[in-house]
Amino acid sequence: MRIIRDYRYVAAQDRGASVAIGNFDGLHLGHQSVIALARTEAQRLGCPLGVVTFEPHPRQYFAPDAPPFRLMNARSRAHRLEKLGVDLLYELNFNATLSSLSAEDFARDVIVNGFGLKHVVVGADFNFGKGRSGTADTLIDMGREMGFGVTKAPLLADDKGEFSSTNIRNALSDGRPEDAARMLGHWHRIDGRVIGGDQRGRDLGFPTANLAIDGLHRPKFGVYAVLVDVLEGPFAGSYQGAASIGLRPMFDGTTPNLEVFIFDFAGDIYGAEISVALVHYLRPELKFDDLDALVTQIDADCATCREILSNLPG
Repeated sequence: MRIIRDYRYVAAQDRGASVAIGNFDGLHLGHQSVIALARTEAQRLGCPLGVVTFEPHPRQYFAPDAPPFRLMNARSRAHRLEKLGVDLLYELNFNATLSSLSAEDFARDVIVNGFGLKHVVVGADFNFGKGRSGTADTLIDMGREMGFGVTKAPLLADDKGEFSSTNIRNALSDGRPEDAARMLGHWHRIDGRVIGGDQRGRDLGFPTANLAIDGLHRPKFGVYAVLVDVLEGPFAGSYQGAASIGLRPMFDGTTPNLEVFIFDFAGDIYGAEISVALVHYLRPELKFDDLDALVTQIDADCATCREILSNLPG
Protein backbone atom coordinates (compact mmCIF):
# COMPACT_ATOMS: atom_id res chain seq x y z
CA MET A 1 0.00 0.00 0.00
CA ARG A 2 1.33 3.41 -0.96
CA ILE A 3 0.64 6.50 1.17
CA ILE A 4 0.14 9.90 -0.51
CA ARG A 5 -0.08 12.98 1.70
CA ASP A 6 -0.20 15.96 -0.68
CA TYR A 7 -2.92 16.28 -3.31
CA ARG A 8 -0.85 18.86 -5.21
CA TYR A 9 1.96 16.43 -6.06
CA VAL A 10 0.61 13.05 -7.16
CA ALA A 11 2.43 10.54 -9.37
CA ALA A 12 0.57 9.25 -12.41
CA GLN A 13 0.29 5.72 -11.00
CA ASP A 14 -1.42 7.11 -7.89
CA ARG A 15 -4.26 8.79 -9.77
CA GLY A 16 -7.57 7.43 -11.02
CA ALA A 17 -8.63 5.28 -8.07
CA SER A 18 -12.02 4.36 -6.66
CA VAL A 19 -11.98 5.55 -3.07
CA ALA A 20 -13.83 5.66 0.21
CA ILE A 21 -13.61 9.04 1.97
CA GLY A 22 -13.86 9.52 5.73
CA ASN A 23 -11.98 9.69 9.00
CA PHE A 24 -12.36 5.94 9.60
CA ASP A 25 -11.51 6.09 13.29
CA GLY A 26 -11.67 2.50 14.51
CA LEU A 27 -12.48 1.07 11.07
CA HIS A 28 -15.70 -0.45 12.35
CA LEU A 29 -18.12 -2.54 10.29
CA GLY A 30 -19.82 0.58 8.92
CA HIS A 31 -16.48 1.89 7.67
CA GLN A 32 -15.67 -1.51 6.22
CA SER A 33 -18.96 -1.51 4.30
CA VAL A 34 -18.06 1.85 2.72
CA ILE A 35 -14.66 0.51 1.68
CA ALA A 36 -16.30 -2.65 0.31
CA LEU A 37 -18.49 -0.54 -1.99
CA ALA A 38 -15.40 1.34 -3.19
CA ARG A 39 -13.74 -2.03 -3.85
CA THR A 40 -16.70 -3.14 -5.98
CA GLU A 41 -16.41 0.02 -8.07
CA ALA A 42 -12.62 -0.41 -8.37
CA GLN A 43 -13.14 -3.90 -9.75
CA ARG A 44 -15.83 -2.67 -12.16
CA LEU A 45 -13.66 0.19 -13.39
CA GLY A 46 -10.38 -1.74 -13.39
CA CYS A 47 -8.64 0.79 -11.15
CA PRO A 48 -6.87 0.82 -7.77
CA LEU A 49 -8.78 0.80 -4.48
CA GLY A 50 -8.04 3.84 -2.34
CA VAL A 51 -9.03 5.53 0.90
CA VAL A 52 -8.98 9.29 1.44
CA THR A 53 -8.62 10.28 5.08
CA PHE A 54 -7.22 13.10 7.17
CA GLU A 55 -4.40 13.53 9.65
CA PRO A 56 -4.76 14.89 12.23
CA HIS A 57 -8.45 14.07 12.68
CA PRO A 58 -10.41 17.29 11.95
CA ARG A 59 -11.93 17.17 15.44
CA GLN A 60 -8.42 17.08 16.86
CA TYR A 61 -7.37 19.99 14.64
CA PHE A 62 -10.26 22.25 15.65
CA ALA A 63 -10.21 21.33 19.37
CA PRO A 64 -6.61 20.40 20.22
CA ASP A 65 -7.18 20.75 23.97
CA ALA A 66 -10.25 18.49 24.11
CA PRO A 67 -9.93 15.12 25.90
CA PRO A 68 -8.36 12.36 23.78
CA PHE A 69 -10.97 10.59 21.66
CA ARG A 70 -9.28 8.58 18.92
CA LEU A 71 -9.80 4.84 18.80
CA MET A 72 -6.61 4.29 16.82
CA ASN A 73 -3.60 6.33 15.77
CA ALA A 74 -2.63 6.96 12.15
CA ARG A 75 -0.11 4.12 12.09
CA SER A 76 -2.64 1.57 13.34
CA ARG A 77 -5.25 2.81 10.87
CA ALA A 78 -2.83 2.47 7.97
CA HIS A 79 -1.84 -1.03 9.08
CA ARG A 80 -5.47 -2.17 9.21
CA LEU A 81 -6.31 -0.56 5.85
CA GLU A 82 -3.43 -2.45 4.29
CA LYS A 83 -4.84 -5.67 5.75
CA LEU A 84 -8.17 -4.80 4.12
CA GLY A 85 -6.48 -4.76 0.72
CA VAL A 86 -6.35 -0.99 0.13
CA ASP A 87 -3.86 -0.08 -2.61
CA LEU A 88 -3.59 3.67 -2.06
CA LEU A 89 -3.98 5.62 1.18
CA TYR A 90 -4.46 9.34 0.57
CA GLU A 91 -3.70 10.59 4.08
CA LEU A 92 -4.27 14.32 3.66
CA ASN A 93 -2.58 16.77 6.00
CA PHE A 94 -5.54 18.50 7.65
CA ASN A 95 -4.28 22.05 8.06
CA ALA A 96 -5.41 25.64 7.59
CA THR A 97 -5.25 25.38 3.81
CA LEU A 98 -7.30 22.19 3.53
CA SER A 99 -9.81 23.24 6.18
CA SER A 100 -10.48 26.51 4.35
CA LEU A 101 -11.50 24.84 1.07
CA SER A 102 -15.18 25.14 0.24
CA ALA A 103 -17.04 21.97 -0.64
CA GLU A 104 -16.82 22.83 -4.33
CA ASP A 105 -13.10 23.64 -4.05
CA PHE A 106 -12.47 20.30 -2.33
CA ALA A 107 -14.27 18.43 -5.10
CA ARG A 108 -12.46 20.29 -7.86
CA ASP A 109 -8.95 20.72 -6.36
CA VAL A 110 -8.60 17.45 -4.43
CA ILE A 111 -10.91 14.88 -6.03
CA VAL A 112 -10.60 15.93 -9.68
CA ASN A 113 -7.39 17.92 -10.23
CA GLY A 114 -5.39 16.41 -7.38
CA PHE A 115 -6.17 12.70 -7.41
CA GLY A 116 -8.16 12.32 -10.62
CA LEU A 117 -10.54 9.97 -8.85
CA LYS A 118 -12.92 7.86 -10.91
CA HIS A 119 -15.39 7.03 -8.15
CA VAL A 120 -16.03 8.15 -4.57
CA VAL A 121 -17.98 6.35 -1.84
CA VAL A 122 -19.08 8.20 1.31
CA GLY A 123 -21.38 7.45 4.21
CA ALA A 124 -24.89 8.89 4.25
CA ASP A 125 -23.88 11.25 7.08
CA PHE A 126 -20.76 12.56 5.28
CA ASN A 127 -19.96 16.28 5.42
CA PHE A 128 -17.04 18.09 3.79
CA GLY A 129 -15.75 21.54 2.97
CA LYS A 130 -15.43 24.65 5.10
CA GLY A 131 -18.12 24.75 7.75
CA ARG A 132 -19.12 21.18 6.81
CA SER A 133 -21.24 22.76 4.08
CA GLY A 134 -21.05 19.81 1.68
CA THR A 135 -23.13 16.65 2.09
CA ALA A 136 -23.27 13.28 0.36
CA ASP A 137 -26.09 14.59 -1.84
CA THR A 138 -24.21 17.73 -2.89
CA LEU A 139 -21.18 15.55 -3.66
CA ILE A 140 -23.36 13.44 -5.99
CA ASP A 141 -24.37 16.62 -7.83
CA MET A 142 -20.73 17.78 -8.06
CA GLY A 143 -19.69 14.38 -9.37
CA ARG A 144 -22.20 14.67 -12.21
CA GLU A 145 -20.85 18.13 -13.10
CA MET A 146 -17.14 17.30 -12.72
CA GLY A 147 -17.05 13.77 -14.12
CA PHE A 148 -16.62 11.36 -11.21
CA GLY A 149 -19.05 8.80 -9.85
CA VAL A 150 -20.41 8.93 -6.29
CA THR A 151 -22.07 6.29 -4.14
CA LYS A 152 -23.85 7.20 -0.90
CA ALA A 153 -23.46 4.26 1.48
CA PRO A 154 -26.25 3.57 3.98
CA LEU A 155 -25.39 3.69 7.66
CA LEU A 156 -24.92 0.25 9.19
CA ALA A 157 -26.79 -0.81 12.33
CA ASP A 158 -28.21 -3.81 14.15
CA ASP A 159 -31.01 -4.21 16.68
CA LYS A 160 -28.82 -2.57 19.33
CA GLY A 161 -28.14 0.60 17.37
CA GLU A 162 -25.96 2.28 14.76
CA PHE A 163 -22.37 1.20 14.22
CA SER A 164 -20.45 4.41 14.92
CA SER A 165 -17.17 5.52 16.44
CA THR A 166 -19.15 7.44 19.09
CA ASN A 167 -21.08 4.34 20.15
CA ILE A 168 -17.86 2.34 20.28
CA ARG A 169 -16.27 4.97 22.52
CA ASN A 170 -19.32 4.85 24.79
CA ALA A 171 -19.08 1.05 25.02
CA LEU A 172 -15.40 1.23 25.94
CA SER A 173 -16.03 3.98 28.49
CA ASP A 174 -18.67 1.76 30.11
CA GLY A 175 -16.37 -1.27 30.28
CA ARG A 176 -18.21 -3.15 27.51
CA PRO A 177 -15.44 -4.27 25.11
CA GLU A 178 -17.65 -7.08 23.80
CA ASP A 179 -20.17 -4.49 22.53
CA ALA A 180 -17.35 -2.47 20.99
CA ALA A 181 -16.15 -5.63 19.21
CA ARG A 182 -19.66 -6.29 17.89
CA MET A 183 -19.58 -2.93 16.10
CA LEU A 184 -15.92 -3.10 15.10
CA GLY A 185 -16.03 -6.62 13.74
CA HIS A 186 -12.89 -7.31 15.76
CA TRP A 187 -11.58 -6.74 19.29
CA HIS A 188 -10.68 -3.15 20.11
CA ARG A 189 -6.89 -2.98 20.09
CA ILE A 190 -4.33 -0.63 21.57
CA ASP A 191 -1.06 -0.72 19.63
CA GLY A 192 2.33 0.68 20.50
CA ARG A 193 5.92 0.08 21.47
CA VAL A 194 6.72 -1.39 24.86
CA ILE A 195 8.18 1.33 27.06
CA GLY A 196 10.18 1.12 30.26
CA GLY A 197 8.23 1.05 33.52
CA ASP A 198 9.11 1.26 37.19
CA GLN A 199 9.64 -2.53 37.49
CA ARG A 200 7.08 -2.87 40.31
CA GLY A 201 5.28 -5.64 38.47
CA ARG A 202 8.49 -7.60 38.15
CA ASP A 203 9.17 -7.16 41.86
CA LEU A 204 5.69 -8.52 42.61
CA GLY A 205 6.19 -11.55 40.36
CA PHE A 206 4.08 -10.19 37.49
CA PRO A 207 6.39 -8.46 34.97
CA THR A 208 4.39 -6.25 32.66
CA ALA A 209 4.76 -4.72 29.20
CA ASN A 210 3.82 -1.05 29.35
CA LEU A 211 2.18 0.99 26.61
CA ALA A 212 1.42 4.71 26.54
CA ILE A 213 -2.18 5.62 25.67
CA ASP A 214 -1.54 9.31 24.95
CA GLY A 215 -3.93 10.72 22.36
CA LEU A 216 -6.26 7.72 22.49
CA HIS A 217 -9.74 7.36 23.91
CA ARG A 218 -9.40 5.93 27.40
CA PRO A 219 -11.41 2.78 28.04
CA LYS A 220 -12.88 2.34 31.51
CA PHE A 221 -10.01 2.11 33.97
CA GLY A 222 -9.55 -1.31 35.47
CA VAL A 223 -8.49 -4.89 34.77
CA TYR A 224 -9.13 -6.72 31.48
CA ALA A 225 -8.66 -10.14 29.95
CA VAL A 226 -6.61 -9.49 26.82
CA LEU A 227 -5.09 -11.06 23.74
CA VAL A 228 -1.58 -9.88 22.90
CA ASP A 229 0.22 -9.95 19.56
CA VAL A 230 3.96 -9.29 19.62
CA LEU A 231 4.44 -7.98 16.11
CA GLU A 232 8.20 -8.15 15.71
CA GLY A 233 11.42 -9.59 17.08
CA PRO A 234 12.36 -13.06 18.30
CA PHE A 235 9.20 -13.38 20.42
CA ALA A 236 6.75 -12.44 17.67
CA GLY A 237 3.52 -14.36 18.12
CA SER A 238 0.11 -14.43 19.78
CA TYR A 239 -0.40 -14.72 23.54
CA GLN A 240 -3.00 -14.33 26.27
CA GLY A 241 -2.80 -12.12 29.31
CA ALA A 242 -4.27 -9.79 31.90
CA ALA A 243 -4.00 -6.03 31.65
CA SER A 244 -4.62 -2.97 33.77
CA ILE A 245 -5.54 0.41 32.32
CA GLY A 246 -5.38 3.42 34.58
CA LEU A 247 -3.39 5.34 37.15
CA ARG A 248 -2.07 2.54 39.43
CA PRO A 249 -3.68 3.82 42.67
CA MET A 250 -1.50 1.56 44.83
CA PHE A 251 1.49 3.59 43.67
CA ASP A 252 -0.08 7.06 43.32
CA GLY A 253 0.29 7.17 39.55
CA THR A 254 -0.62 10.34 37.69
CA THR A 255 -0.32 9.35 34.00
CA PRO A 256 -2.72 6.73 32.61
CA ASN A 257 -1.11 3.81 30.83
CA LEU A 258 -1.69 0.20 29.86
CA GLU A 259 0.20 -2.56 31.67
CA VAL A 260 0.03 -6.12 30.32
CA PHE A 261 1.05 -9.32 32.08
CA ILE A 262 1.54 -11.94 29.36
CA PHE A 263 0.82 -15.45 30.55
CA ASP A 264 3.61 -18.05 30.40
CA PHE A 265 6.05 -15.60 28.84
CA ALA A 266 9.64 -14.80 29.77
CA GLY A 267 11.02 -12.84 26.81
CA ASP A 268 12.46 -9.32 26.68
CA ILE A 269 10.22 -7.22 24.43
CA TYR A 270 11.26 -3.71 25.45
CA GLY A 271 10.96 -1.48 22.38
CA ALA A 272 8.96 -4.05 20.40
CA GLU A 273 5.67 -3.19 18.71
CA ILE A 274 2.75 -5.04 20.28
CA SER A 275 -1.02 -5.02 19.87
CA VAL A 276 -3.32 -5.56 22.86
CA ALA A 277 -6.95 -6.61 22.31
CA LEU A 278 -9.45 -5.84 25.09
CA VAL A 279 -11.69 -8.91 25.49
CA HIS A 280 -13.48 -8.62 28.84
CA TYR A 281 -13.63 -6.11 31.69
CA LEU A 282 -13.16 -7.69 35.13
CA ARG A 283 -13.15 -4.94 37.74
CA PRO A 284 -12.24 -1.31 38.44
CA GLU A 285 -8.89 -0.16 39.78
CA LEU A 286 -8.60 -0.67 43.52
CA LYS A 287 -6.26 0.47 46.26
CA PHE A 288 -5.39 -2.38 48.62
CA ASP A 289 -4.26 -2.30 52.24
CA ASP A 290 -0.85 -3.78 51.41
CA LEU A 291 1.14 -5.44 48.63
CA ASP A 292 0.25 -8.95 49.81
CA ALA A 293 -3.42 -8.18 49.26
CA LEU A 294 -2.60 -6.78 45.83
CA VAL A 295 -0.68 -9.93 44.84
CA THR A 296 -3.56 -12.13 46.03
CA GLN A 297 -5.99 -10.14 43.88
CA ILE A 298 -3.69 -10.27 40.85
CA ASP A 299 -3.50 -14.05 41.20
CA ALA A 300 -7.29 -14.23 41.25
CA ASP A 301 -7.58 -11.85 38.27
CA CYS A 302 -5.15 -13.92 36.22
CA ALA A 303 -7.07 -17.12 36.98
CA THR A 304 -10.31 -15.46 35.87
CA CYS A 305 -8.70 -14.13 32.70
CA ARG A 306 -7.31 -17.53 31.80
CA GLU A 307 -10.77 -19.06 32.15
CA ILE A 308 -12.42 -16.36 30.03
CA LEU A 309 -9.82 -16.57 27.29
CA SER A 310 -9.86 -20.37 27.21
CA ASN A 311 -13.57 -20.23 26.33
CA LEU A 312 -13.26 -17.88 23.37
CA PRO A 313 -14.65 -19.34 20.15
CA GLY A 314 -12.12 -20.52 17.61
